[in-house]
Formats: sequence, structure tokens, C-alpha cells
Amino acid sequence: MFATPSERRFIARIDDGLELVEEELELAMRSSDTLADTTSRYLLSAGGKRVRPTLTLLIAQLGDGVTPPVVRAAVSVEMTHLASLYHDDVMDEAPVRRGVPSAHITYGNNVAILTGDLLFARASLITSELGQEGIVMQAQTFERLCMGQLHETTGPGPDDDVVDHYIQVLSDKTGSLIATAARAGILFSGADRAYLPAVTEFGEKVGVAFQLVDDVIDLAPAAAHTGKIAGNDLRAGVATLPLLQLRRVAANDPDAADLVTRIERDVFGAADDAVTSEPYLSAVEDLRDHEVTAATRALAARWAEEAVAALDALPAGSVRRALTRFAESVVDRSR
Repeated sequence: MFATPSERRFIARIDDGLELVEEELELAMRSSDTLADTTSRYLLSAGGKRVRPTLTLLIAQLGDGVTPPVVRAAVSVEMTHLASLYHDDVMDEAPVRRGVPSAHITYGNNVAILTGDLLFARASLITSELGQEGIVMQAQTFERLCMGQLHETTGPGPDDDVVDHYIQVLSDKTGSLIATAARAGILFSGADRAYLPAVTEFGEKVGVAFQLVDDVIDLAPAAAHTGKIAGNDLRAGVATLPLLQLRRVAANDPDAADLVTRIERDVFGAADDAVTSEPYLSAVEDLRDHEVTAATRALAARWAEEAVAALDALPAGSVRRALTRFAESVVDRSR
């Protein structure tokens, strides 16, 4: 209501671009093979915020805007994200994704993994249409996604700082793809390439902030979860940052040490019928209310602030304002 005419036109360009992305995503997901067609579009049909395509389209306004190459790049980035979700849910044994049973629950691990592979392949085909830069961009991003998953799976080495290791995993698994979405907005819109370092840093840092907030949201009551169980990441054995910080505090705090024990006993690997039990809910609630969880959200805010600071290299205007609000909304979200 209070936007200026130029801001309304800016918003309309992004909205129109997202409609094009959605149309091309639907086309790119289709297959003449009935099984592949069904499994490929399973998570797409479940919804999603389209955060990464939105970022690509926003940053493209620094150049020629929503050009066909920008739309194709946005489709490729979102398809890569969707592919990673199929694999992540298998690795984490996550039962729910976007309010529906995860693909591996519905179709089994093998089909979910192969569907993820199929989508990675299709995303690569799309980026190949963008020339060598598109191919290199996709390959480098895929490499970092794999490295992040590998390091998350194997855990920190004996000489690694566990928090630094965790942040690097977040940077590889989440930050890298959001940074790619940001870079694509420059590379394929004809924008000034002098902006690449700034938008890359922005994407990387806002991606880490996004995932740190997810660590906090994971502890929220189930009603705020779109079908997810409170503490679902912990239940899958994923040591999120609140727990990693709690373990540090536990070295000198008996109450924190007791809470670590309860989480590892009552939450890790909890069966479906245990997630409503008093020991499970009490352990998750106590971690949610502990200072380490507030510290995690505060750390997310600092990463978002650093992301915004990187935007100083961009010209003042609608794009910079929108990206600033983008970073702020990442930290403010509750789901």
C-alpha cells in the first residue's frame, strides 16, 4: 500500500519472473517415464518458498532483469535444491518434508536417491545451455554440496573445532547454493561483474544465517512446524548448534551436562511413539529455553548483519533494499 510506483513495478517484475520460473520448473520436471515423472514432481508439488530463484531474480535487476538466461539459471538452482532435499532426507532419515512424508518414506531409499540423481542431471543439462560459465557454476556448487554432506556425515576430526566444523558444513550445504543463486543473477543478466564478490559473500553468509535459524526452529513446538516434529533433527542424530554449544557448557555446568544426557538418551533415535512422551518433550523444551539456543539465534543475526554489510558495494536502490530485507526476514522467521 505504501510502496512507491517504482517499487511496485520492481515487485511486479520479480513476481512475473517467479511465474515464469514456476512454469519452466513444471516443464523441466516432466518425464515420459511414469515413475520418474511422479517421483520427480513429488517435492515440487508439496510447495516451497522458492527462496533461491527469488534471490536470482532480485539480483538480476542490477542488469537486464528477467531475461530468458536468468530464468533458466533460476530453474537450475531450484532444481538443484530440490535434488539435494531427496538426498538429505535419506541421509538424515527425515520422516517429513514440506508437510508431507519424505520421498524415501513414500518410495523407499533407492528410488529417492535415484530421483535426486535424476534432478541433478537435469539441472546440469539446463545450466549447459548457459555456456561454459553455467557448467562450471553447476559443477562447483555440486562439489561443495557433496563436500558438506561428506563432512557432516563423518563429523569433525580430532584436531577440528566442532563449532567451526559445523559452520563450514552449513556454508557448504546451504550457503554455497544460495551464493550460486546470487551469482547467477549477475552472470546471466548482463550486470556489472564487479558486483560478483559482494553478492557471493551476501549469499554465503545469509545461507549460514538461514540454517542457524533452522536449528532454532527445529526446537519449536510441532504446531509451528508445518507437520515436523519438535526436535526432529536431534531425533535423527544431527547435533545442531544449540546442542554443540550445550556440550561445551556442560564441561563446567552439571545442569547442562544432565540435559545433554537426557537429549542423547530420550531424543536421539526416538521412536515415533516416543515423540509425545514427557521425557522427549521435556528435553527438547529445556534445550529450547536454554541460553545456548538464544545464542544460536544471536549468531544467526550476526551472520545476517555481515551479509548486509557486504551489500555496501552495490548501488543504493530497490535491489539493495530488497536484499537487506531478505536478510532480515531470514533471521525473523519462525518457520
